[in-house]
Amino acid sequence: MEPSFQMFSIAHFSAIVGLCFLIILVFITKKRWSVPANKIRLIERLFALSLLIMEIVYHVWLYQTGRWNWGNSLPLELCSISLILTIILLWTGNRHVYDFVFYAGIGGALQAVATPVLDLSFPHFRFFHFFYTHFGIILTALYFTWVKGYRPTFKGIIKTMVALNILLPCIFVLNICLKGNYMFLRKKPASGSILDFLGPYPWYILSLEIVAFSIFICLWIIFRKPIKRSELA
Repeated sequence: MEPSFQMFSIAHFSAIVGLCFLIILVFITKKRWSVPANKIRLIERLFALSLLIMEIVYHVWLYQTGRWNWGNSLPLELCSISLILTIILLWTGNRHVYDFVFYAGIGGALQAVATPVLDLSFPHFRFFHFFYTHFGIILTALYFTWVKGYRPTFKGIIKTMVALNILLPCIFVLNICLKGNYMFLRKKPASGSILDFLGPYPWYILSLEIVAFSIFICLWIIFRKPIKRSELA
């Protein structure tokens, strides 16, 4: 019998604690990455490949178990899109991609880790896939911020919001065509999530825009480049 996932179970709390530990580890070692640039690029690309392989294996598992279908298996969720862009960021270092991964990636992945839409628990492969890929999004964004010196900007918030609002109507149409519920644009997840606090359908979509913008502002304030005293003089 496959283990069923329960929100705020020991397995869930262990995953949250593990993420917190990894975030702290990246932060306290941010000035100790004195590795040659070519080796750093190799590490970044190997991690990108590990995320890609994990995602490919996940889709193979879906297909082999008869779970893959057009309505819920395409990479059209916010975190699936963020994962693809995370892999591209690790491979290219593109600063435009960084903006989306930092804001939408961190915001979406943190919410997903806190309230996972997940049916299988530890030690099932799906449990490891879910948390490994979501951790990868968050840690990559923080690595590029703390270690590589990239900085989020207010302009990046605007770019990310514009990108999301271009994506939403496209995915809404695909949901109708494929009878899917990507990005929860047709209904809320049955397992419970932050959407339960944002009003009924379809008003929670508008509320989510406001929440997303607020989260992006908070991330920008926390991680933006500090103003030097000389610049205030």
